Amino acid sequence: MENYNQTSTYFTLLGLFPSSRIGLFLFILIVLIFLMARFGNLSMILVIFLDTHLQKPMYFLLSQLSLMDLTYISNIVPKMAYDFLFGNKSVSFIACGIQSFFFLTLAGAEGLLLASMAYDRYVAICFPLHYPIKISRRVCVLMIIGSWLLGSINSCAHTIYALHIPYCRSRAINHFFCDVPAMLTLACMDTWVCEYTVFVSTTIFLLLPFTCIVFSYGRVLLAVYRMHSAEGKKKAYLTCSTHLTVVTFYSAPFAYTYLRPKSLRSPTEDKVLAVFYTILTSTLNPVIYSMRNKEVMGALRRAIQRICSVKM
Repeated sequence: MENYNQTSTYFTLLGLFPSSRIGLFLFILIVLIFLMARFGNLSMILVIFLDTHLQKPMYFLLSQLSLMDLTYISNIVPKMAYDFLFGNKSVSFIACGIQSFFFLTLAGAEGLLLASMAYDRYVAICFPLHYPIKISRRVCVLMIIGSWLLGSINSCAHTIYALHIPYCRSRAINHFFCDVPAMLTLACMDTWVCEYTVFVSTTIFLLLPFTCIVFSYGRVLLAVYRMHSAEGKKKAYLTCSTHLTVVTFYSAPFAYTYLRPKSLRSPTEDKVLAVFYTILTSTLNPVIYSMRNKEVMGALRRAIQRICSVKM
């Protein structure tokens, strides 16, 4: 492994793909998934913005989730693809810090936004008469701003710390993006403070929202069980199961990665799990929400019909 002195101003990302045919196949697969994620999330944002039938708080929050996923995957995959194609895996401290900042901001903000979306469904099903008051446009904007703001504050603290500790070992990060825990393994000082704060942040921005989501949907399922309308039950179950699917795909690998002690983690396992919460989830979100939501599918059909009519 290559060694660097303390004045070195760059890291080296070892990447995700091996230099073989299997690596090339995986690279092509990831690029295709990336293109699907960009197309799917951009489509969701445009459809929700343009279709008057989707001008509701639920879909306003969903458009923000698509925006986060779009930024999330665009922050990681282009650099990873460039490194694989051109073999230049070095990244400056500043560029690494920027990537780490955006990743942590989006990770924290998405966890809080998913909790906000669960609260939206909880109020809509358990308190339908109070819904216009409790979940107004202003409340949605405040929840979104709060998610971005808290995520960025948490991210700024971790990023500044990671860039100011001394690195006197190899600067080769065994990951495909600038992940703070992977960077800390290269430090030549005791980093227990940062490792502890990573654990606390993961608990606050992932486990706490997840607990709130589970509690909300427990109340929702109880309310749905008492419903007399079969159609209402079906719609409520569909909405809740959709959201829980998204939350599970995002939270489970993230929590497993960041809440384990450093002694139990392995770089290969961390990279494989990171693919789920950085790449696959961003692709699955628009698919899950569109394919299992009649209003979104209807809006997509209307958009396609308008495009076809214009071309003709």
